[in-house]
Amino acid sequence: MALSDNARGALMMAASMAAFTLNDTLMKLVSADLPLFQAMFLRGVLTTLAFLLIAWRMGALAVTVGARDRGLIVWRVLAEAGAAFFFLTALFNMPLANVTAILQALPLTITLAAALFLGERVGWRRLMAIAVGFVGVMLIVRPDADGFDRFAIMALIAVVFVTLRDLLTRRMSASVPSMTVALATAGGVTLFALIGGLAEDWARPSPANLLALSGATVFIIGAYLLSVMAVRVGELGFVSPFRYTGLIWALVLGLVVFGDWPDGVTLAGAALVVATGLFTLYREHRLARTLARAAQPRA
Repeated sequence: MALSDNARGALMMAASMAAFTLNDTLMKLVSADLPLFQAMFLRGVLTTLAFLLIAWRMGALAVTVGARDRGLIVWRVLAEAGAAFFFLTALFNMPLANVTAILQALPLTITLAAALFLGERVGWRRLMAIAVGFVGVMLIVRPDADGFDRFAIMALIAVVFVTLRDLLTRRMSASVPSMTVALATAGGVTLFALIGGLAEDWARPSPANLLALSGATVFIIGAYLLSVMAVRVGELGFVSPFRYTGLIWALVLGLVVFGDWPDGVTLAGAALVVATGLFTLYREHRLARTLARAAQPRA
């Protein structure tokens, strides 16, 4: 039986989230042997070369980008570099599921930021959902006996940088190919890692480290391509909720690979974040359908 476009899009989105989480798992594994910037740089080199080949095959290298979009791309690269640094620092020092749970706040932060900076309308129901979602985040990033965990705060800072990155992406012209942006971002983050690595003592990577980094490269590229294909094949409102399957992968891989399992309060906070995120996506989907119906000419 042939799958509908929405079903194929949902499967692609779920596969994308699995690939993202597998990439995170492999990066966390190499953190035992390699310093942060070295791991970022080695994966970045492999990712940049792969994107360079893909962009060349797609003809994205010959695209002329205007001055305004070039500026946005530069700022986007800086935002991506900040997100990568803070996220990986948190990932290297926190359970995989906890970091992933904090990142589930992204649909909420992007919705709020779009309302504040892009003038998009957000009703009181979605504002309430955002508030409840942030209560869930605080349950995950809660004070312990020594105060707030600084690595959890770094995961929150990564959310801020990713939100900024997506806002910058929304302001780009539709004529700028996604692959051009991906290539520039991969190259920029790799350069950032190289500069940061000058202050570190690099280690000699073992064959197992190189294999893990190669696997992380394959997964991160696959995750990017699958996520783009998912929103182009299926309806955005239908496929977007499947982003939350990444948390399931993080729970399973965190337990199997690292022996970690979040406590009840963390799981409750993650459930709140996911539930409010799903509600936000549902409201956006309903609003889009209402606007589409209003735009149809009357007979």
